[in-house]
Amino acid sequence: MRGLIELVVTVAIAVALALLIQAFIVKPYRIPSPSMVPTLDVGQRVLTNRLAGNPSVGDVVVFHPPHGADFDNPVCGDPNQGGQGGPEAQACDKPTPQESSQTFIKRVVGVPGDTIKIVNGMVYRNGVLEKEPFQIQCGDTPSCNFGKPIKIPPGYYFMMGDNRGASDDSRFWGPVPSKWLIGTAFFTYWPPDRIGFL
Repeated sequence: MRGLIELVVTVAIAVALALLIQAFIVKPYRIPSPSMVPTLDVGQRVLTNRLAGNPSVGDVVVFHPPHGADFDNPVCGDPNQGGQGGPEAQACDKPTPQESSQTFIKRVVGVPGDTIKIVNGMVYRNGVLEKEPFQIQCGDTPSCNFGKPIKIPPGYYFMMGDNRGASDDSRFWGPVPSKWLIGTAFFTYWPPDRIGFL
């Protein structure tokens, strides 16, 4: 009987530790859309570090977007920005104030204080073309071009998918406040042929 009690206690402690780790330290996520191809495929699974702190440009981050991302036609907090894009358009620099319940995963392309413009899906950060070998070229369609620069507000992060032509991201619904960030993705564990660090 004593052995059974020890087993039950051991299993209970193991389950409690696993739940605590998932709640506060490392959390798994499944990739729901092709917006991060070729870096992450639909159905691929990643681990996210919830203690990573403020992300840097290039980090892949899991977060809640603004409520403006919940609509078929995304909504920017400034009706004169976002939208369909174009050479004279501005990406959205003011998100709607409410947080969405959705969970997104994208790459950080701009941090607080950065100036961003997008030409043919390529990011110019503080006037310099970013080297982004991971991204799929977007082309010259309007949604790939937001030629007028915007400045990222303090405490906000500008997110874009690597598959720029198929990504619903900050271009349309704005930067994400740090309090809505869940964590930084650091490892992919499924499928087996894609296991590795990001």
